[in-house]
Amino acid sequence: MMWIGMIALVTALLPASGPGWQWPLRPPPEVLRGFDPPAHPWEPGHRGVDLRALPGERVYASGPGRVAFARDLAGRGVVTISHGSVRTTYLPVRPSVRPGEVVKAGARIGVVEGVLGHCGQSPCLHWGLRQGVVYLDPLILVGRAPVRLLPWWDEAAPEPPAYAPAPP
Repeated sequence: MMWIGMIALVTALLPASGPGWQWPLRPPPEVLRGFDPPAHPWEPGHRGVDLRALPGERVYASGPGRVAFARDLAGRGVVTISHGSVRTTYLPVRPSVRPGEVVKAGARIGVVEGVLGHCGQSPCLHWGLRQGVVYLDPLILVGRAPVRLLPWWDEAAPEPPAYAPAPP
């Protein structure tokens, strides 16, 4: 039963039709820093993954969707794409798309900006995934998220708090 729930969650993230999910950089980059969500929404954490990237490197839409946001925010370019029930975010990116524009999976959405700070002295692309108010590991989109085993309960599993993401 638990496996059915996990498969249903992952399946719910994927669009009903269209090409599969893709890496936002080509070739698939090294992951510099993984997903590390906070225990509570107000605590610090890492709500996405950092991918090794060079300034000027092309950034591509991970899946088909509609551009929800594409402009400068606090000194960094940000692109957010809505894919139905989920959305992906890319930064720092100098956008080549506009809000409202429909993009296909693999469409160029901008280039990595040469802004340092988020990854220390190395340039990177921060790639995020969110379903509603819950942040998820974007590596699940490309089959690279770590597997997390849950304990087997004799009784019904306790309900997770409303603010915690459901286990994948």
